Amino acid sequence: MVLSATGARAVVETRAVQSLWSGYGQIVRYFVEGGEQASVIVKHVRWPDERNHPRGWNSDRSHERKLESYRVETAWYDRYAHRCPDGCRVPRRLALETRADEVVMVLEDLDASGYAGRRRRVSEVEIEACLSWLASFHATFMGERPDGLWATGTYWHLATRPDEFDALADGPLKAAAAAIDRRLADTAFATFVHGDAKLANFCFDDRGRRAAAVDFQYVGGGCGMKDVAYFISSCLDEDDSEAMAPGLLDRYFELLNDALQRAGDALDFAALEQDWRALYPVAWTDFTRFLQGWSPGHPKLHRYSERLAREVLETR
Repeated sequence: MVLSATGARAVVETRAVQSLWSGYGQIVRYFVEGGEQASVIVKHVRWPDERNHPRGWNSDRSHERKLESYRVETAWYDRYAHRCPDGCRVPRRLALETRADEVVMVLEDLDASGYAGRRRRVSEVEIEACLSWLASFHATFMGERPDGLWATGTYWHLATRPDEFDALADGPLKAAAAAIDRRLADTAFATFVHGDAKLANFCFDDRGRRAAAVDFQYVGGGCGMKDVAYFISSCLDEDDSEAMAPGLLDRYFELLNDALQRAGDALDFAALEQDWRALYPVAWTDFTRFLQGWSPGHPKLHRYSERLAREVLETR
């Protein structure tokens, strides 16, 4: 597949990049000679004989959700990825193949294309790059139906996480979970969400000013605030979230307005911003609901998360 996709003569070396979550395969960099690319990325998904979830969630439902996530990712690269402009750069699809118990994706190597940077901590420069990527992505797919993708994007969506919901302690958050889910679903300005827009899924140029994104297993329909809230939670602690989130939201909406204008979208931006700003704490609280059932004591369950959840529960 690699040789056919690249037109290369030979594979000269392979290097493992990382294993996939819960033992479902691996990502490997293939170095080739004689083709247009010097290297490509192969995401090779294989259904494991034994399931080994890091936090012990090994049910058949969990397995089926993962299988669906790889079907969704295949559909993303097959039908949608080529539509992303430079503002929301993603890997180019070179080849896809689905078999009975595995999926093979041959993708552009973003490292070789100038996005070799990875970050465990970020400055305002990288945060700006990621917010710009999210704004461009949300603008690109504003108002579209997520055919072939998750009807509701994100990996913590209530309907796909009944086990974690059952594990959630009884209380106001559990009682309000369905209403919170409906508020997010009822946005008048649905778009596509990346669904797992954490810092680890962004790649940066050498200056950190431009970002590309990977890992589209949970892309689907929804409110863009899900991605923004989740991204902020992935790179800022409770104190920085409290201090910086208002300014980051302001900047995101500036970037979104610019991206929509570039895309020629004539929607009522003031109405969109009003709707989504109100849904930012709701999106954060929805993720908090998942974390409390999935991993009580998680470091993201901090004072900022608690404050937003309390405000949402008091005003719903």
